[in-house]
Amino acid sequence: MEIVESIPDLAVQDPPGEDFSASDLSWTKFGTEERHDDVALIHYDRVDAFIIGECCNVEFPTRFHIERGRKRSKGSLKEYKPDEYLEYRLYWCSFGPENYGEGGGILPSRRYRLNTRNRAARPQSMRGCTCHFIVKRLYARPSLALLIYNNRRHVNKSGFVCHGPLDRDAIGPGAKNIPYICNEIQQQTMSMIYLGIPEENVLAKHIEGIQRYCGSDAKVNSLAAQYVHKLGMIIKRSTHELDLDDQASIRLWVERNKKSVFFYQDASENDPFILGVQTEWQLQQMIRFGHRSLIAADSTFGIKKLKYPLCTLLVFDSRQHALPVAWIITRTIAKPDVSKWMKALHDRVLAVDPTWKVNGFLVDDAAAEIDPIRQNSYSLPFLCI
Repeated sequence: MEIVESIPDLAVQDPPGEDFSASDLSWTKFGTEERHDDVALIHYDRVDAFIIGECCNVEFPTRFHIERGRKRSKGSLKEYKPDEYLEYRLYWCSFGPENYGEGGGILPSRRYRLNTRNRAARPQSMRGCTCHFIVKRLYARPSLALLIYNNRRHVNKSGFVCHGPLDRDAIGPGAKNIPYICNEIQQQTMSMIYLGIPEENVLAKHIEGIQRYCGSDAKVNSLAAQYVHKLGMIIKRSTHELDLDDQASIRLWVERNKKSVFFYQDASENDPFILGVQTEWQLQQMIRFGHRSLIAADSTFGIKKLKYPLCTLLVFDSRQHALPVAWIITRTIAKPDVSKWMKALHDRVLAVDPTWKVNGFLVDDAAAEIDPIRQNSYSLPFLCI
């Protein structure tokens, strides 16, 4: 296939139909002999239609999440190449990039290897899928988007299919009847269970999610009910003590859940312990419902129900239901310490969507929270409850 070195040489494509996928486009090699990618040029307002089409792949049904994003202001570049971006977003299959099936490690207080690979069933998500693509809104032509498919195959680093009907490890009795559960649905379900939401409400939301892929079916609903109940029992009975030493246990948990930890500060003589937790699903909800909207901060300081104080950040969905989008565990309410995790969280959101902005905050501890919020989010209205 001939390699194209200039964006103007690419034809703008507009496949018919409401949604379309990579198979509906003609892909061109773009770059140099040493390094090139498959690219296609489409209208920017049809990017969502392309993403929906890719999610509905019969052989590899999935969802794509924004792994990374950047944005420039119009007029910020005096000189630019034809492929320079106005907006840049990296989309990754929700079954990756991490592989939670890779297990095993030596705990600090143990002399033997804990065989986690054989102890747990095959994970429903995070199987190390390498499928990802880039969407560039062109700086020189904002009405167009350059699609760059880095890896179109839904395989892991070893080159094996890692999810979908063609996944060899998923083949077995009744495998075809098991409802598809992507990382987004699983994280949402787990978050609701952790919050103590009644099981029937969790199940209704869970079924609503999987029906986007499987449709409405009595068998699917029955299996979903079993899954939610089993997941709830696992969470209730599980222990989070990974090591006999508490500090070592926390370090291990942080190491194994790097993608869900936005800030971690180990306890020392000069610094207090701070742990900020936010799952990928929570990050997406914070971006979606927190943009130009309200965020609430609910703190348990002074409550003896928990062994360690907990601060929960909440956003409100389209039905004004509160959704937890981050948890911060720490005993300190000093303004410099609050500023640390608040800045880390703010930077994490901006790394995905640089245009993200909050309209106001609901706080329950004005003395500790208002100054750090103003420091990281400029001048905003506050309502102290």
